[in-house]
Amino acid sequence: MQDSSLSHFETIARRTVATLPAPFAAPAREVALRVADWPSRDMLRDLGMDDPHGLTGLYEGIPMTEKSVWDVPLGPDTVWLFRGPILAEWRERGDVDLDDLIAHVVIHEFAHHFGWSDADIAAIDRWWE
Repeated sequence: MQDSSLSHFETIARRTVATLPAPFAAPAREVALRVADWPSRDMLRDLGMDDPHGLTGLYEGIPMTEKSVWDVPLGPDTVWLFRGPILAEWRERGDVDLDDLIAHVVIHEFAHHFGWSDADIAAIDRWWE
């Protein structure tokens, strides 16, 4: 039986961040990592989304490629993982390991921190093929 607890999600997420290559490791450690069961209503509203199943992760912050010394941060950059939507996708797909899916979402969200757009990520991400 696959462990699907919040603590397991956090363990896999932190392990994934710890294995990032050297140029990315230090900046990644400055990002808060949060795991929640579901995205908040405010998050969904801000993104124009109705269905919480459509949001497996979220990067909140200013990408490194857009940061300026003049920016006044309101809080730390944060990567969110949402357990409910990730579990729903895992069950629906039926062909991926849960830990691999968690790691995939982590990498995707941290890519946004490093300045990659969804289109940039899709250009090299073979996960969905």
